[in-house]
Amino acid sequence: MADATGDERHVWFTVLGAVGVRRGERRIDAGPPRERALLAVLLLRDGRGTSEPELVRALWGASPPPDATATLREYVCRLRAVLEPDADMLVSEADGYALRVGAGELDLKCAERLAAEAEQARRSGDPARARELLAQALELWTDEPLAGVPNPCGATWRARLEERRLSLVETRLALDLEAGQHARVVAELTALTAEHPLRERLQELLMLALYRGDRQAEALAAYTDTQRLLAQERAVAPSLELCELRRRILRADPRLRAPEGGRPGSESGGPARGRPAQLPRDIRDFTGRAALVEELIAHLGPGDGSGPAVCSIGGIGGVGKTALAVHVAHAVRPFFPDGQLYLDLRGCGLRPVEPETALAAFLRALGVSDCAIPAGVSARAALYRSVLDGRRVLVLLDNARDAAQVRPLLPGTDDCVALVTSRNRLAHLPGTHVVALDVMRPPEALALFTRIAGEGGEDARKVVAVCGCLPLAIRIAAARLLARRAWTAADLEGKLADEHRRLDELQAGDLGIKATFELGYGQLPPQQARAFRLVSLPCGPDISLGAAAAVLGLGTEDAGRTLESLVDTSLLESPAPDRYRYHDLVRLYARACAERDESPERREAARSRLLDHYLATAARVYTMNRPGEPLRDHLASTRYPGLTFKDRGSALEWLYTEAGNLLSCARVAADGPLLRRAADLLLVTRDLADSGTGARQYEQTIDRLLTAALQAQDAHAEGRLRLLMTHIHIMAGRLAEADREARAAMALRRHCADPVLSSNALNESGIIASLQGRHEDAESLLTQALAAFRSDGNQNGVASVLGNLARTYQDTGRIAEGVGLAEQCLALYREIGATMRLAGGHYELGVALTQAGRPEDALRQLDQAVPIYQDSRQCLWEAMTYWRMAEAHLAADRPAQAAGRAEEALAILHGPNGRWARANALTVLGHALGRTGHPDRARVCWQKALETYEALCSPEAPAVRQLLPTGRQTPPKG
Repeated sequence: MADATGDERHVWFTVLGAVGVRRGERRIDAGPPRERALLAVLLLRDGRGTSEPELVRALWGASPPPDATATLREYVCRLRAVLEPDADMLVSEADGYALRVGAGELDLKCAERLAAEAEQARRSGDPARARELLAQALELWTDEPLAGVPNPCGATWRARLEERRLSLVETRLALDLEAGQHARVVAELTALTAEHPLRERLQELLMLALYRGDRQAEALAAYTDTQRLLAQERAVAPSLELCELRRRILRADPRLRAPEGGRPGSESGGPARGRPAQLPRDIRDFTGRAALVEELIAHLGPGDGSGPAVCSIGGIGGVGKTALAVHVAHAVRPFFPDGQLYLDLRGCGLRPVEPETALAAFLRALGVSDCAIPAGVSARAALYRSVLDGRRVLVLLDNARDAAQVRPLLPGTDDCVALVTSRNRLAHLPGTHVVALDVMRPPEALALFTRIAGEGGEDARKVVAVCGCLPLAIRIAAARLLARRAWTAADLEGKLADEHRRLDELQAGDLGIKATFELGYGQLPPQQARAFRLVSLPCGPDISLGAAAAVLGLGTEDAGRTLESLVDTSLLESPAPDRYRYHDLVRLYARACAERDESPERREAARSRLLDHYLATAARVYTMNRPGEPLRDHLASTRYPGLTFKDRGSALEWLYTEAGNLLSCARVAADGPLLRRAADLLLVTRDLADSGTGARQYEQTIDRLLTAALQAQDAHAEGRLRLLMTHIHIMAGRLAEADREARAAMALRRHCADPVLSSNALNESGIIASLQGRHEDAESLLTQALAAFRSDGNQNGVASVLGNLARTYQDTGRIAEGVGLAEQCLALYREIGATMRLAGGHYELGVALTQAGRPEDALRQLDQAVPIYQDSRQCLWEAMTYWRMAEAHLAADRPAQAAGRAEEALAILHGPNGRWARANALTVLGHALGRTGHPDRARVCWQKALETYEALCSPEAPAVRQLLPTGRQTPPKG
């Protein structure tokens, strides 16, 4: 754009919004409306001459005033003055005038140029570039076209320009659908079709987007609504294209799925397409196995389309399954241009990776955002297969436990293959090509040792023989020799001689592998051996340097040196800087060493230090999110200070990176004297539940600790855990369960003097009473909670209660008082410097202002909440804010915008903890659709919402049931 340079020599005209002129960054007054109308007419003629009679008709219509021509000439003179020093742009012709502007001086010309470039990019096979250009073109429409220009000139051209905008929007949305972004565009399409219900191309795109989002009933209902509206308004039937799409939806035409290159599930903010490259580095000294390599390459390479290829490599631990699989995967990598997935399933360990967890990891690698990943194995597996559809991807599943663990992780298309390693043969997986891997042949084993250690000969052959030709044992032996330049192979063979019995047992399976590990472990200096033992005790998938330092009771610098030395011996892996993990078998061996060589007291002390580290660090993150809350003063004391963070962003990054480790640590602590600290750890990581990150695991951990607290008769821990469970149930809409937990927490207040329990139990109980319509109870409980929080000096808690009281006041008709309380809530959050909780203040005030009949003010508040929730990774609260925005738009009689916001909420809400919020969004979407002439689709939304409300026994069910015609309702449950 010409004005973007700020150069005063450049002039910029606008008609795709308010008609005006700018010179550089300076706006020039183009005069009153009719003078701007003259400017608009001349600009829209695109340099062509316009006679004075034509201009008079455009400005005044069929009945101009007697002095219209003289007035027109005055306008022309003023326009020339406005254009100085470029007055020569305005040219006088024989019977009229022309305005000659350059290609880069009018927003409409720029928009048309961008649209033409977009069409060229689309035709040349670059849809992403086409979409980008269209988006740039559409950004030039800044307001209603020709805003401020009176009729008759304005009306005709305004309609033409709006039609052009909608045409570009349709093209851009079609490109979005080609890219597989159907869930993201549903919100926009819903709003557009509500605003333009007779525009069949938009309805067609909406139906396709809904169908691809597994919302077939809504897609068909959208067709029915359109058919009725066309008959009523225009007395015509739907177009052939719309009818054909309906027919294809009815028969579930597979060609309607997202086309090749599209990525279902990418619509919630993730990258347009995930192309993972997760294979571990190929081993440079890979030796032997030539026949097996050729066999596997032949099977995994370009197939005949007979079905998805699955190869399984089985054998004892340490036989080289992973090395072979990685080597073959790199060899066939060119056949899979869309990426390679890899995951260690830890099938040999105590805690194998659950299929649900593995699927989540793969979906993230393929570009699906956390908020778009559904809960449950079946739903995730279905989305995983959909994302892989049309791609050529290699999936390497390492260390599988059994067929049940592997089956949900297998691709479902002909173009993808899976390579699986396991200690167990997986021959009973359908269509699997099985390779049973044995120890290396002696010549291959000797070659491997020589390549690593650089020394061969008879002494090397003896070392290989002692190792039983097992690749893992050979590698460990060769690495020791390589690390000790003064040794020879004969020296090493002598060292191994005393352990010959164990190495003979190596051929028997696991015991032999442990003997090999014992060889390396026995060579470690005391500090390294201690680290090897103790760092294996945590049950998380990996461990950070800071956490490992806590386990060892060392500073991070000393701990880092020790751990890196273990990495050098291959007894520990470092997948990323300052992060460490064990091979599963090594971890089991290290724990056995800890059981043997560390006393129970020292093992318990190591776990205690780790819990201290996590609790102190998580408490710091919690406080950064909730200033003004003295929770840290009420936590179990810790001897270690934990980590510090330079800013809130790095604190949140730590919390979500360590989520799995934090919950694992808490679960382990349920079985001993660390219970109270484990409960406190869950208390300060409750944001994990609201964010959707590990929400299910978080709830399961609460349940496990609660069982332990009951067995230990620890009322303090039990009370805090019941508080957390109450909150989980409230957010999920399970009010009966929430009420049961809250009552139990309230009863425990008499048995322990815990200010955290006393105040929060009252607050949560008040929220439940309010949601259940027990307003008198709610007000009483919340008033008591307010006093309790104030007594504890908990300003964050006071603000929270003020927001909850605001809704109770409004529910009982005290609208103005409710708004006042919500304003106090927001003001207090601002006063204490709240970050994430500030969004809660904006949210509460937005809800109150909607109730007070001030939807515009409400939307301004809710708009401020959204980016804070996004920055804080609070997906659930972000979605609930969109739902509240939809309510505000409905209150402002803007059903199209309401529908769009409701769809944005639905695009985020997945999993059992989001069911209640999803039902709320469906309810308001139904109201919005009903107001825009789409009653059939509205009924589908209400039916779905009712099913959820009834399953949750929610108080909203009767009101929604009344919206549905008799006979279309589901019978009430219970």
